[in-house]
Amino acid sequence: PGWLLSPAGRPYLDSILHKNQRRVFGLLERPALPPALAVPTVTYKLFLAGRSGVGKTALVAWLGGTPAPPAHHETLGIEATTLFWPAKPRGSGRPVLFQLQLWD
Repeated sequence: PGWLLSPAGRPYLDSILHKNQRRVFGLLERPALPPALAVPTVTYKLFLAGRSGVGKTALVAWLGGTPAPPAHHETLGIEATTLFWPAKPRGSGRPVLFQLQLWD
């Protein structure tokens, strides 16, 4: 569970942070890792649907490390947010980089 804060996991965490804030990546961007730390990327597309005003956009903002909108406004169309998260699955000796495409 504490792998990201360990010396082995810290370079991966640093690749997604900028000034201790999560970096915002576009749909075609990805974290830059040195060749020695290159890992496979596992991509998931998550579509959030639900009633208006229940907090879907606030959830995506919280997961992405950006401030939630202070006032409710209806999302027109689809807003896509790309989120990267490095992890080392149990039973695996090698880390992976999860690319989560959150569609709100």
